[in-house]
Amino acid sequence: MTEHVMWSPDTARRDEANLSRFVECLAARRGLQFDSYSSLHRWSIEQPEAFWFELAHFVDMRAEWSEGPVVVEGDKMPGAHWFPSARLNFAENLLRFHDDHPALLATNERGQRRALSYKQLHSEVGRIAAGLRDAGVKPGDRVAGFMPNLPEAVIAMLAATSLGATWSSCSPDFGIAGVLDRFGQIAPKVLITADGYFYAGKTIDSLSPIRNVLADLPSVTTVIVVPYVSSTPDLAQLPSSGVHLWSRFGTPGAKAVFTRLPFEHPLFVMYSSGTTGKPKCIVHGAGGTLLQHLKEHELHVDLRRQDRLFFFTTCGWMMWNWLVSGLAVGATLVLYDGSPLHPDEGVLWRMAEEEHVSIFGTSPKFLAALDKAGYHPRERVALPALRTLISTGAPLAPEQFDFVYREIKSDLHLASISGGTDIISSFCIGNPTAPVHRGELQCAGLGMAVDIVDDRGASLPVGEKGELVCRRSFPSMPIGFWGDEDGSRYRKAYFERFPGIWHHGDYAMRTASDGFVILGRSDAVLNPGGVRIGTAEIYRQVDTLPEIIESLCIGQDWQGDVRVVLFVRLREGVTLDELLRQRIRDVIRSNTSPRHVPSRIIAVPEIPRTLSGKIVELAVRNIVHGLPVTNTDALANPGALEHFKNLPELQT
Repeated sequence: MTEHVMWSPDTARRDEANLSRFVECLAARRGLQFDSYSSLHRWSIEQPEAFWFELAHFVDMRAEWSEGPVVVEGDKMPGAHWFPSARLNFAENLLRFHDDHPALLATNERGQRRALSYKQLHSEVGRIAAGLRDAGVKPGDRVAGFMPNLPEAVIAMLAATSLGATWSSCSPDFGIAGVLDRFGQIAPKVLITADGYFYAGKTIDSLSPIRNVLADLPSVTTVIVVPYVSSTPDLAQLPSSGVHLWSRFGTPGAKAVFTRLPFEHPLFVMYSSGTTGKPKCIVHGAGGTLLQHLKEHELHVDLRRQDRLFFFTTCGWMMWNWLVSGLAVGATLVLYDGSPLHPDEGVLWRMAEEEHVSIFGTSPKFLAALDKAGYHPRERVALPALRTLISTGAPLAPEQFDFVYREIKSDLHLASISGGTDIISSFCIGNPTAPVHRGELQCAGLGMAVDIVDDRGASLPVGEKGELVCRRSFPSMPIGFWGDEDGSRYRKAYFERFPGIWHHGDYAMRTASDGFVILGRSDAVLNPGGVRIGTAEIYRQVDTLPEIIESLCIGQDWQGDVRVVLFVRLREGVTLDELLRQRIRDVIRSNTSPRHVPSRIIAVPEIPRTLSGKIVELAVRNIVHGLPVTNTDALANPGALEHFKNLPELQT
């Protein structure tokens, strides 16, 4: 069912969009005409070689283009190879501008602010790259960052990739075991860390955990420390050799030199959340990542040089990598480090007002927190520059669409997007030239052959719920998993369920407006009585109750079937009595179906989440069933799992 239209671009805005200019370019270069986004999308997946070639031309991708095919074995998944004759450097594309235009504006929860122009960014990248080169870093070596969201993290990534090294980072709130589970697999040569970070009013040390990490990470020969919480960090905590202060590392005045390498040269190693096992080390290639990000930034977000792009993220979430690619457009990136709710719910909105943010990225969790707290940005700040709000990390409920348009800004392109670390981009995304329908992701991304299928892999019609898949290869598919020499783990992760088709693990449906609704992770789908239910359908209803801050739902194996169990975190002073339980059941029954109504409703003081803010249904399900959760360092609050052990309510 298609929900009602909440926003439509006016004619001028639609005609001036980068997406419209791309269509004009296709008309001029190839004589192609498209009467709708749907027809353009259909062409992009039916003629992938032409589409990706024209896209690379339109976004002015800097590379050495030799004669050769755009893709080899394009219908094979996995196994397709894109632009096999091309050579490029990722950092060179992000540093194509070299002027006084602001590149990075960085703030934190203490109100500290820094700014770097593109010229200054070039200078710092050149200095650090020279130091890395002197430290023996070569193409293919790994450089790891254990960093808050600071300009130095961006500089270090660009310096490493300018040399052809592979960058990998995680947030400093990872525990020692979590860091070793990640960096220990890829054996970095260089480790870059800040001395600490600030979060929710606290100052947290990073040097002590890094000392312990280094004891079990013998591959590291060089450590670079960024002073952040102190101007004079105590380097004596670290090994006596190979440790450098950021300000003294490298060669001042050295020019950035860019090593051009094959299109699929390893650029980033990203990590799965790893809450039920050791995290997968997902390797992404330079060319595919760059081309996909340029497509999303320019065509789907309509990013321009004059824009100020913000996304609330840590360096351990793929949205940090996505955000940084905005440099290739010449936009200004706004970085924020700290808690999004400290000292109050308005900190990011005051920052958006002061920095004239035009594109604001966040999560449904944050928007729900604002709504529950009664914080209405339109009453507190002026946001004349803001024209796009992006939401990802979980399904965005229809009621959250209402909140955005009612309490943030009515004239706003709200783009709910969905993809993931696995593809370092999106399957479903926004369209700045089309209406926004309540509760829907607007479209499949160009070049992405997204489909919804049943258990046999057959396409489902509009409104039918099933598995989200991608039927054709695309450039930002991983080039593999680190250490997976025969590719067996990679094939098992994405192609075992439907051979030759990418299975993403989202439970979703297509809408009548060619949009999508994500209903939750398919591995967390409930199945009482053989009826599949997406957890997002339940969360949507529970979130409407003011007494409940957030919730988590699982299926518990029970008497040969599955019963729905709902855990709720209540507002302070609220008691989960039988009256409130009945209200929860009634709102779920009235707006979904009797099958969705939980058999057990249990109050817990805390809901466990990953460090990127996603609730961990599978980890809780494992706890309830007495199964292990093997990597609690992937959680922001691992102690929360204790609340789900040995609950008497689940024994009857």
